[in-house]
Amino acid sequence: MKIRSITVFADTAVVEERARLAELGTFAQTARQAYVDAAFEVQTTRLALDGVPALQPDPVRYAVTLEAMAREHGFEYVSLGPAPETILPRLPEMFAATQAVFATAHIVDPASGVIDGAAVRGAARVIREASHIDAGFGNLRFAALAHVLPGTPFFPAAYHDGGAPAFAVATEAADLAVAASQTASDLADAHRRLCDTIEAEAARLVAVADRLAAHHAMRFHGIDFSLAPFPTLACSIGAALEALTGQPLGAAGSLAAAATLTDAIGQARFPRVGFCGLMLPVLEDTVLAQRAAEGRLNVGELLQWSAVCGTGLDTVPLPGDVSEGALARLLFDVAALAVRLHKPLTARLMPLPGKVAGDPVHFDFAYFADGGVLSVDGVAGEGPLERTATLALHARAQS
Repeated sequence: MKIRSITVFADTAVVEERARLAELGTFAQTARQAYVDAAFEVQTTRLALDGVPALQPDPVRYAVTLEAMAREHGFEYVSLGPAPETILPRLPEMFAATQAVFATAHIVDPASGVIDGAAVRGAARVIREASHIDAGFGNLRFAALAHVLPGTPFFPAAYHDGGAPAFAVATEAADLAVAASQTASDLADAHRRLCDTIEAEAARLVAVADRLAAHHAMRFHGIDFSLAPFPTLACSIGAALEALTGQPLGAAGSLAAAATLTDAIGQARFPRVGFCGLMLPVLEDTVLAQRAAEGRLNVGELLQWSAVCGTGLDTVPLPGDVSEGALARLLFDVAALAVRLHKPLTARLMPLPGKVAGDPVHFDFAYFADGGVLSVDGVAGEGPLERTATLALHARAQS
């Protein structure tokens, strides 16, 4: 298990108050060293803000300046947070002008829980326009959010709650699921093994976090102990699922295996924040990417599994000519599932210019495996869904 990120959260005022930003950068490096001293590998330190100011006169310049300042103080990546309606159309320009700036859009209103049709269509437009940045790679830095709370340390979803500075830890822990699955006698045994391992590792993470919080007067949000993968078999959530079912991913039984691993996270005792679930990012997982290339996965299955485990649709490679309407329909599906199940979901969709369904996918990026483009069903046309302004669904009643 590794630490994917130590994420520091702060309000946008740090952009103007450089001394505060310097202090946060010093804290992040101190935290990194504390975890290294505790025998953890820390991949990145990140900064997450509470959104781009709606009246920002030049948001592109703002993003460029923030990126430079964040890097100066040791943050590899920075999240602007959710973009207001006035800023949303400028996000593709901001991504094109930067390399380490992330941003998001709420497609479910955080206050009311109502699905926002205008935000859905605005996010679909961002995805289409950002697909022309770096052959589709630009969409790595954008996600549509549905029921995602502040304090989540994983990017792009991370954003600040507006209070005092805080920090949280995101794990890369798919290898724990692989180990539990490969040695288990049955699903119940895999569940027990994974739950016990998570609690043991979380206790080590919390011990360091508590010392940091006490010594630096920083709030500790908690751990997002998600089973995030890395593109090797030893750290593949797809490999863990296939070990449990004895079948290629996508075969019957895959959903039951996914639910088992996710429930183990849910039963483990630790201070939690964010998703705390099973991540299924297609291009970040060797087995998921391979099964996509083989045509064994489809977007509908990925969303179905999200009902029991995941974070939504993540790093999903799509045909380059996918329409805004088709993207919006996918986002409506993600939003509806999040509202009905009252759970956090995101959509990070990656249309790839010039690619069609079934084409191979390769990026020169350490966190991506080679995969294949997934198809998007649908025909040209418009129905009431596309004309929806707001949609107030209700969470499924608990019996």
